[in-house]
Amino acid sequence: MPTVTATGVTRWAWAEVDLAAIEHNVATLRDAVSPAGLWAVVKADGYGHGATAVARAALAAGASGLCVALTAEGVALRDAGIDAPILVLSQQPFDEIPLLVGHRLTPTVYTAGYADTLAVAAAGVERVGVHVKVDTGMQRVGVAAADAAELVAQVAALPGLAVDGVYTHLACADVPGHEANAEQLAEFDTVLAQVERRGIRPPLVHAANSAAAVAVPAARRSVVRTGIAMYGISPGPLVDHLVAGLRPALSLRARVSHVKRVRAGSHVSYGWRHRFERDTTVATVPIGYADGVPRRMGTLPDRPGADVLVGGRRCPIVGVVTMDQLMVDVGDASVAVGDEVVLIGRQGDASVRAEDWAERLGTIGYEVVCGITSRVPRITVRGSGDRRPPAS
Repeated sequence: MPTVTATGVTRWAWAEVDLAAIEHNVATLRDAVSPAGLWAVVKADGYGHGATAVARAALAAGASGLCVALTAEGVALRDAGIDAPILVLSQQPFDEIPLLVGHRLTPTVYTAGYADTLAVAAAGVERVGVHVKVDTGMQRVGVAAADAAELVAQVAALPGLAVDGVYTHLACADVPGHEANAEQLAEFDTVLAQVERRGIRPPLVHAANSAAAVAVPAARRSVVRTGIAMYGISPGPLVDHLVAGLRPALSLRARVSHVKRVRAGSHVSYGWRHRFERDTTVATVPIGYADGVPRRMGTLPDRPGADVLVGGRRCPIVGVVTMDQLMVDVGDASVAVGDEVVLIGRQGDASVRAEDWAERLGTIGYEVVCGITSRVPRITVRGSGDRRPPAS
């Protein structure tokens, strides 16, 4: 596998993004939620996978729209020639409103003042469709449910604006039986009924993120917003079984840069946090916390999962991960400079999941893949052969 960066400089660390896996996952999820449509969430550079390539793959597989978090993310997709609907998932700074309108992005609205400013920017534009976000319990952003119908009516009455959608976000969808799911959906339905009594029928209604799309059928409305599941990563351990047919799209790989034999009783890395109990071989790998491998990955012995794959075998990271390098105990295996190391992904019959990292670090798969930094080159492939392994 080539490891040449965009600058033409070779680097022995890279991420592979399997676009065939993205297409498979979108098609699988689309079939599962039908007749609802599917909008692909490609914020945060496609959860670290590369927003433009992922967006194109998702649209080719049947996604009918895209979601981003920032104006700049939507503008970048437009500049790449993507013409699909793009929803920006929160109100953006007022001075970015002309960019939103000029690039035909779909703004989210949840305050009257923001809607008024949008209407001014829309003067001379045939039509600006917006989605109104309702806060039914996430308590992050959105108009309060009690005030939502009035805001929808105000937006609908403004010249140049049209209410193309009304939506909310579930706080506990990754816990399918959580009482919050039913409570939030009931409050959302009350808002929708109030909106309809005012004679307003938005063409798009949505409440489901990835977890709700697979685990809370009542949340599937006109469309679902699929983020993490589209990338083949579970939204949470309680819904693992519902995403078993998905395929991980990202693998993180590197090459051994140095090999040495070390003696029992010696130590490794900063702080000498790891002591070798036996003579062994240590492989240095040129990837570190500046690339998104957390510094503590090799120093949490009470949690499983701090392994990489070398020669198809699981081998532990040892000692503190440094900024640019980490060390791996490969035992008595024959390992040479240039050998491939898989940090996330499959090698032979063995695999390491992003969820394995998350379990060890006490976080979620979202943070793991979003944390892989931009200095790791992304290489798009098609049909890497990876299949989602069973949950550990």
